[in-house]
Amino acid sequence: MSGHPLFARLARIGQRLRQGDRDRPWALDAAVVALAFLLFCLPDLFPGHVEAGGREHRIVLARLPLPQTLALQAGLVLPLLWRRRRPTAAFATIMAVFVLQWSLDVGLRADAALLVALYSLALHGRLRHLAWSCAAMAVAVALVAVAVSGAGLPVGDALFFLFSAATAAVALGIAVRVRRAQLAGLRERAARLEIERDQRSRLATATERARVAREMHDIVGHNLSVIVTLADGGAYAAQANPERGREALLLIGDTSRQALGELRRMLGVLRDQGDQAAEYTPQPGIADLDGLCARIRAAGPQVVYTAAGALDRPDRGVQLMAYRIVQEALTNALKHAGPETRAHVTLTVDAERLRIRVEDTGRPGGPRWHGRTDGYGHGLAGMRERAALYGGTVTAGPVPGAGWTVEAVLDLTPGPDPTSGADPTGAGPTADPGPGAGPGPGAGPDLTPDPTGGPT
Repeated sequence: MSGHPLFARLARIGQRLRQGDRDRPWALDAAVVALAFLLFCLPDLFPGHVEAGGREHRIVLARLPLPQTLALQAGLVLPLLWRRRRPTAAFATIMAVFVLQWSLDVGLRADAALLVALYSLALHGRLRHLAWSCAAMAVAVALVAVAVSGAGLPVGDALFFLFSAATAAVALGIAVRVRRAQLAGLRERAARLEIERDQRSRLATATERARVAREMHDIVGHNLSVIVTLADGGAYAAQANPERGREALLLIGDTSRQALGELRRMLGVLRDQGDQAAEYTPQPGIADLDGLCARIRAAGPQVVYTAAGALDRPDRGVQLMAYRIVQEALTNALKHAGPETRAHVTLTVDAERLRIRVEDTGRPGGPRWHGRTDGYGHGLAGMRERAALYGGTVTAGPVPGAGWTVEAVLDLTPGPDPTSGADPTGAGPTADPGPGAGPGPGAGPDLTPDPTGGPT
């Protein structure tokens, strides 16, 4: 039945009335007073002739002159104007006039305003005031029942009728109050859920942007550093040794094709091509560190790689983390220490920890961090972010004399799956992205000295 046009029309009318009440709240209160005057006051101002014949129970009460009657009616009806703003005061005023009226042995139809005031108090007033008001109402009802019993109406019947009317007014007010509270709670919950949904959406967007930024850093930063170094070396060797220049160009081509392939794979993930998505190569791991060191050696630096322990014990996520940390450290060594530096990579796996140490000799002739003017980068922040995903730590700092050391420790003990929420590798189970070195857009500046000696 809720879909019937009549109910839809009534719902629209109700919405308009509620909107009008919010805009002009005094209009509804004035309408209630006017309606009470028409229904309950006018009949007492123009009483009809008493019908002939007797009644089983006839209540005969005193009548007052017109001015006094109007005054009592005004005292009963006019306080309804503030029944919603000051429900306790309105009820108290009407109750005082009600007691005064019955003390004069006068009955008026406008006494129904007391029930309206009691309903308004139950709906809008404080509950502790309602308890006292109900007690006062009970006393007043008992007095009225005693007053009308002299006309032949049994006290029990009068009490039953009056208490039923008062109980109905209180019950109706409380029911409407509970219903409004439930609706307000539902609206608040809906608004809160909408805010949480928007926050989750913004958080997911920020996380994805950070993941893409880290992936671009890994691909572009590492490969372009190698390409720039090879290009500089090839240009220098082209005149003295053309064969070495040709070899540098071939290495530049291989590195560029590798970077282009990684970019295509990442863009294929972002485009979400479905069945036409590119086929992804396995994520790099500890076994790929030999190839990484070979590419760095091709650019000039001397790299010594030493590994010990069960290298296949860490899972794929930890292996990708180790690969990215070593890649970041070697790239920074090549970029800031130059092609003539020497680097020593040590990787050790034991029962609980995976330890990584990358140490280089720095730029020949002095500390490689000397003369830095381009501020702090995100290299160290990115490595710390990777290690923190597995409860690990990263420390970095200069070595005596020249050079730089990066040490990372990753926890291998069983724990919560870091991929249950956001992917710690920064990619899906088949993609080749990994978290990069940057904390993502919107992150604050990293005030820890960059182990690379500059931004990466």
